[in-house]
Amino acid sequence: MKTLKSIIIIMFMAFVMSPAVEAQKNDIYINPNTGNDQNPGSQEQPLKTLNEAAIRVNQSNGTGAITIYLSEGIYGLAATVTFHPANWHFSEDQRLTIRATELPDDVDWNPGKMPVIISTMPLDFKPNGRQDPLGGASYGIQIETSYVTIQGLRVLGTPVHERPKEGMVRRNYPIVREGRNLDDLRITQCLFVGDELVIPNHLGILASGQGIVVDHCVFYRCKDAVVYWFSDKPAERCEMHHNLMIDNYGAAVWSWTVADDFKFYNNVVSNNNVFWEVGRDENRTYFLSNSIVVGYNSLVNKGGGAFGYGEPADPKRLKYGNDVIIKKEGSLQIERDPTKRNFLHLLPGTLGSDMGAGLFTK
Repeated sequence: MKTLKSIIIIMFMAFVMSPAVEAQKNDIYINPNTGNDQNPGSQEQPLKTLNEAAIRVNQSNGTGAITIYLSEGIYGLAATVTFHPANWHFSEDQRLTIRATELPDDVDWNPGKMPVIISTMPLDFKPNGRQDPLGGASYGIQIETSYVTIQGLRVLGTPVHERPKEGMVRRNYPIVREGRNLDDLRITQCLFVGDELVIPNHLGILASGQGIVVDHCVFYRCKDAVVYWFSDKPAERCEMHHNLMIDNYGAAVWSWTVADDFKFYNNVVSNNNVFWEVGRDENRTYFLSNSIVVGYNSLVNKGGGAFGYGEPADPKRLKYGNDVIIKKEGSLQIERDPTKRNFLHLLPGTLGSDMGAGLFTK
């Protein structure tokens, strides 16, 4: 009997210490409708806000993966949500993941199930401690740790009048990483949506450092889609693939600090003001493959910033494979019926629809 009891205890301890149980222990669940920030953050008793989840991650001690699950609902960010743990360490295969409970490839998924991120905080961000010279800015989710994945979110901007007078651009940056020495940020299966007149989405992703990968995202009516910002050295291992960028009134790509190994493939860009912004010094060349660019005012610019789009740059900074289509005039056909699973995706059978660009990976 004593031997049997010992065996049971040993088996129980092995179960508790197993990776599956350890992973479950580090899961944090959020539900903006039924949650409470006094709850433990379990699936049965979720938190209410993303900010509380960030506080708990930042106060944690140890190593290993942490996954934050966001249920369907509206997540109004009254202040910047910053992930900057000092005493918890992630790795390439033990990541911080911020994701929707249901993802686009799930059988029962539809666009209405995406957690909605909207910034409502004051535009009082002070760059380098100084007043913003363009009228005010804010950050939504700020990532200041390496080895992070953000997946399956619907990301809006902030409901402000973007340009109330000449010389002003009031703006929100929904996802930001400032750390120039950080590595490995993946943003996947996210829908960035804006409206210049109602709820501007000034710049979907503003990221510094190395290893920035953006894939299977949709950018619709934003100003700018992705800016590869600053880094201590040219940003290596950066990629953009299988993204759909439609009707954006700024630029699709800003490759300010991206190294020559930048991978750009299976992307579809239609009706963007500027296709590509390179650094002002124009000292790098990028290779594009299996992509489509249809409808633009300027193909390649340099310089630019929050206020403007810079000036024309040498188009030879971009090199194209034989499978790249570039057309200055025209547009592509997208599904605008919000009841359809492929809402804001290319219509089946039309140009570009066979390239796999958009939220779905299967």
